[in-house]
Amino acid sequence: MNVTMLILGAMLVGAPADNVYQFTITSIDGKEISLSEFEGKKLLLVNTASECGFTKQYAGLQELSEKYGDKLVVIGFPANNFGGQEPGSNTEIQGFCEKNFGVTFLLAEKSSVKGEDISPLFAYLTTTENPDFTGEIKWNFEKFLIDEHGNLVHRFRSKTEPMSNAIIGKL
Repeated sequence: MNVTMLILGAMLVGAPADNVYQFTITSIDGKEISLSEFEGKKLLLVNTASECGFTKQYAGLQELSEKYGDKLVVIGFPANNFGGQEPGSNTEIQGFCEKNFGVTFLLAEKSSVKGEDISPLFAYLTTTENPDFTGEIKWNFEKFLIDEHGNLVHRFRSKTEPMSNAIIGKL
């Protein structure tokens, strides 16, 4: 292999993602999932926490998932980045969500959504140009709406309820 090919290969490995379909996540029960599996559906990616004032939004996320599941996949990303409000293990988080809110939508493993250890997916989501805003996540339950082609199309702050017209109107 010549030097040009090596340089080109190195550049491709470090190339920024074009959309979320280039990311793989680990579910809360340890399964690797490529987001490309959801191509053709919208995604709502939400950083969650079990001990937050917005925790009740789990119920709305579940309702959204049940009502619009034919065209929308909801994925919760438990994170302990804000006030230590997600201290539990993956098993504890999953049990809490099922017991208290009947959560059946996809939950990812506990991860970081800001700071030096930010997950690659959330690093992408918070730096990708979008019509709403970029930058760090401010609190739990921020929501990122991804279109059927894997592109970020809207970002909602924590106070936006899952079943709000602001979200439903974009589905």
